Amino acid sequence: MIKIGDLLPYFSLSNQHNKIRRNDDYQGQWMVLFIYPRDDTPGCTMEAIGFSTRKSEFERLNAKVVGLSDDDVASHDSFCSKHKLSVELLSDPQAKLLKELGFGQKEWKEKLYWNRTTLIINEKGSVRYIFSDVSPEGHEKEVLARLHKLQEENDR
Repeated sequence: MIKIGDLLPYFSLSNQHNKIRRNDDYQGQWMVLFIYPRDDTPGCTMEAIGFSTRKSEFERLNAKVVGLSDDDVASHDSFCSKHKLSVELLSDPQAKLLKELGFGQKEWKEKLYWNRTTLIINEKGSVRYIFSDVSPEGHEKEVLARLHKLQEENDR
């Protein structure tokens, strides 16, 4: 399982626009990577809308907000269109990166879903903070507060 201080594993995944994104696309800026179970479910929608609503606040902190699930590109595209999401969503249908991160899955209604987890990654690709067992309501506010604190510590 990835830990604070580890580098984010290498990835090459498509976003909701079917554009390939890799680690180095995010170098030089902070990254908030939120792992969520499934597109267009109540909690995941709440979380993605929350991050989209505050996207400009993250950008002012030189941070890119990126969602990650094992849903396919078409599902991500539909999810973004339906809810007017402005955050980037990466598709990991083979769960390669999700498995490397090692946060595991929970069963619900006889299906396995990835555990809701958020990583804050610095501009060099190193994990600086991990939120586990995330509650989606208002999560973007606690991530913003922690990002602010981490950047202040970085500047000292």
